[in-house]
Amino acid sequence: MIRIDKLLSHAGFGTRKEVKVLLKQGRVMVNGTCIKQDKTKVNEYEDDIWVDGEQLTYVKQHFIMLNKPAGVISATVDEIHTTVMDIIDFPNKKDMFPVGRLDIDTEGLLLICNDGKLAHRLLLPKHHVDKVYEVHVKEIFDEKQKEQLEQGIVLSDVICEGAQVKVINEHQIELTIHEGKFHQVKRMMHAVGNEVTYLKRIQFGPLSLDSSLANGEWRFLTEEEVEALYALGGKT
Repeated sequence: MIRIDKLLSHAGFGTRKEVKVLLKQGRVMVNGTCIKQDKTKVNEYEDDIWVDGEQLTYVKQHFIMLNKPAGVISATVDEIHTTVMDIIDFPNKKDMFPVGRLDIDTEGLLLICNDGKLAHRLLLPKHHVDKVYEVHVKEIFDEKQKEQLEQGIVLSDVICEGAQVKVINEHQIELTIHEGKFHQVKRMMHAVGNEVTYLKRIQFGPLSLDSSLANGEWRFLTEEEVEALYALGGKT
């Protein structure tokens, strides 16, 4: 049994707050009865649940935060390399997949889930999902490079929007970008005359990498983290 507001939130109908409004508006039917109380418990697998005249088919959503290690690729299956799915020892991972990708030598936060609609929305450019990276560089990082990154970088095939730059020291910065183009951080740094020696994603939208996770370790997202993702991605 599960609370109806939690079920609808997990099914992609919005945050718990948005779902409560939906319930109060009388838009949810359970076994032929209009349900308005958010605390009402239902059987997600047996009850006949309808929202706005459409029947709800419940597939339990799973959300995992992985601290991706280097040497592992962001894919579900690969005949040559170890994938992020290979290192997750979760029995119900069959339909799960990484949201976006990190290069094979890049470490850090990778979201893995089985909600295709939410994943698609989070990756849409219009949502401007912040991605924050810890970047170590070969040459001394100077003010000119900082200004260039903040103004935006024109690459051979794409234009990268202006980034936010926080200087940690002469060889380390925190870089915030909104896009997720192929090898983007490395290419941006190369364009300003520097080279990346170490790259780690420490934030994806509202998610910050859990400092208790060692490389290769993972955990399920909290309910609050899941709701924050839905709030950011919106719903279709």
